[in-house]
Amino acid sequence: MPPTPQGKGKAVLDGALIYTSYDLERKKSMRLYLMAKRTLDITGAFIGMVLLLPVFLLVALLIKLEDPKGPVFFYQTRVGKNERVFKMYKFRSMVSNAEELLEKLLDKNEISGAMFKMKEDPRITKVGKFIRKTSIDELPQLWNVIRGDMSLVGPRPPLPREVDEYSSYDKLRLTVTPGCTGLWQVSGRNELSFREMVELDLKYIEQRGLLFDTKIIFKTIKVLAGSKDAF
Repeated sequence: MPPTPQGKGKAVLDGALIYTSYDLERKKSMRLYLMAKRTLDITGAFIGMVLLLPVFLLVALLIKLEDPKGPVFFYQTRVGKNERVFKMYKFRSMVSNAEELLEKLLDKNEISGAMFKMKEDPRITKVGKFIRKTSIDELPQLWNVIRGDMSLVGPRPPLPREVDEYSSYDKLRLTVTPGCTGLWQVSGRNELSFREMVELDLKYIEQRGLLFDTKIIFKTIKVLAGSKDAF
């Protein structure tokens, strides 16, 4: 016997309530995750900066010895969550006029899509080659984490000129706080295409959680030990 209109209405109402309850639980779970993630970010970044202070001082000295006129740190304008721009800090690994020389090197890009990577980039200094290979040049981004510009784990923040080439689909990777490391970095990094990077970032956004973040952080140790993908 077919259900009465009244029965249909009750079934629809019950279904709506179940969906609403699920949606609320999911939002609550995400809020708790984001709160825990921010606590982990601040704690981890602060401890990291304290423990790595000798490394910071040594790298600063080596950079100055090789190029006394140039600064130890430099920053780039990057695009973060919801396309908000911020200054991302790094140890300087290139010659002082690196940005000016970039235009002449764009046709030598070794990675497809809206990124520029070049293994034998002539702008990189001797010290720069080492700190890039070990990803030590990225350590000042711990300050960006404390400021809230970045997270320990998340998609890498792109340059504004790269975002100018993004499709609406590519921009989905900008819906979360960018990270110092992420699924792309521990899954092949520069051996992967731009499209593969986007897919990995979206996979991370869909599956993110404290356990997933922790796994990525531990896998990143391989990069800090000197990954062949880090250039």
